[in-house]
Amino acid sequence: MRLTNVAHMRLPPGRVTSLSTGLAGLPGVAVPISYDQRLHTSAGDRDGSWMALAFRLDLDATSQQLADAWSAVVSRHGTLRTAFSRQDGRLALHETEVVHGEWVEHPPTDPSETSREVLRRVLDASCRPFAAPSHRLCVVVPEPGDDPRPIVVIAGDHSHLDMWSLLVLLRDLRTCLVDLLAGRAPGADLAPAPPFAAHTRLLEQQESTPDWVAARWAAVLADGGGSLPTFPLPLGDVSAPRAEVVEVRDVLDPAQLEALEKRAADHGARLTALAISEVAAATTDLSGRPLRAVFPVHSRDDPSWYGSVGWFITNSVLDCTDPSPVGCTAALRESMKIGAHPLAPVLGHLDRELSPPGMFALSWLDTRRLPEVPPGLEVQWVSAVTRPDGVMAWFLAGDDGLHVRCRYPDTPEARQHVGSWLDAVVDRLTAAMLV
Repeated sequence: MRLTNVAHMRLPPGRVTSLSTGLAGLPGVAVPISYDQRLHTSAGDRDGSWMALAFRLDLDATSQQLADAWSAVVSRHGTLRTAFSRQDGRLALHETEVVHGEWVEHPPTDPSETSREVLRRVLDASCRPFAAPSHRLCVVVPEPGDDPRPIVVIAGDHSHLDMWSLLVLLRDLRTCLVDLLAGRAPGADLAPAPPFAAHTRLLEQQESTPDWVAARWAAVLADGGGSLPTFPLPLGDVSAPRAEVVEVRDVLDPAQLEALEKRAADHGARLTALAISEVAAATTDLSGRPLRAVFPVHSRDDPSWYGSVGWFITNSVLDCTDPSPVGCTAALRESMKIGAHPLAPVLGHLDRELSPPGMFALSWLDTRRLPEVPPGLEVQWVSAVTRPDGVMAWFLAGDDGLHVRCRYPDTPEARQHVGSWLDAVVDRLTAAMLV
């Protein structure tokens, strides 16, 4: 599986189509809005707030069968049947009834427009915070001469999805399609999927946040001058968002990743701790400062949520003052404990911007712990093109090895310093599995 963005994804020339969608009737019952959903939608309706997954379709199905399978998937997942709106100036989220129409072809606006550019245009228009609904199913049929299997793209605004959710949607879509091809009711044997709104409601009912969690967040903000951690090297002028630079580095192949895991086990550590230890050491070597970063963690704290779709991600902080594997193990444990408590009671009352220019976020994702994907589908996680003012690095471990994808603002200073940081991280991780 690859983590990329729409400007760099592997997409052959071909015909781009999408399944038209709409709402039937008036908005239904109001449902609760999570802390992260509220932050996301408070930035307003905009391009580039979506995420997607692309894969090769390995089943011989008609367009109608694919549409029927997708309709069954949408019926399974409550968050795909909700829509945001503003009512009397206040944000609202309501249940809706989604209806699917015809397949619509999206021709290029001129002969030079690529299939990637067409797809980006379609998703920017249809997968927005206040689109109703804010998800879209697309198909790219390759031109003759390429792999003839069509590429299916599942996309939606981030307010309703996370990366785990996209794999759930892939699994459910293929399952429903297999059922239809066999003459069975689509998805009849899939376990029920609780709606994301139920998760939000449970967090709202959770007991008060422990004092130590509130104190830890207060210390994090104090250390950052009232804001979240920033990248420890100069980025230049990022007072306003810039065009983005996206780098994808192939760090370790599968055999090398296995060797690094064995080395971690020999030292009584987990792979994540050993890898973060090398990242922390590279950071300190270059900047003279410890690794401190926003650290997303998932909030699927019970197996009942594993098959659900929604924004089951919350932010914690990773503070590696001791870059050793033992120190990073402790830092990761603390980060997980902090992330187990909802943010709203701690940060929701703050009326100021907590994400400063230059904010640094680091994510670790092991796809082997996520819903399984059949081999050969050429799965790509695809993000939108954005205008960042900070640095976000994703480390992706899986059956195909270890990769890092990094997004940062396009300034000369950021190109130099983030590039040097990535070089150092890759060098240390490569050397670590040989020790």
